[in-house]
Amino acid sequence: QVQLVESGGGLVLAGGSLRLSCAASGSRFSIYTMGWYRQAPGKQRELVADINSGGNKNYADSVKGRFTISRDNAKNTVTLQMNSLNPEDTAVYYCNAFISHLVINYWGQGTQVTVSS
Repeated sequence: QVQLVESGGGLVLAGGSLRLSCAASGSRFSIYTMGWYRQAPGKQRELVADINSGGNKNYADSVKGRFTISRDNAKNTVTLQMNSLNPEDTAVYYCNAFISHLVINYWGQGTQVTVSS
């Protein structure tokens, strides 16, 4: 069982920045693919960015050049730095841990990000 706890959401003006953090339990964090997903009202949950055990990163086209994902395996944390936010980024953001050899996903409880124009 992996527990994920997100922090850092909130309300920000368009053009502003927020930093989301996710702390994970477990002793094998370094092998997890860690990701951030978001779900806006009335829409499906979508991948924002992920980073695998080798440090390879993947971003949704809508956030490329604005968001940066990083991980600290010593602290069992993954961070999403979000810059140049716009109202379309408003959503609940969820931290995800994917354990590939078990094909198991774990989710955090979500944190609200609201961008006002």
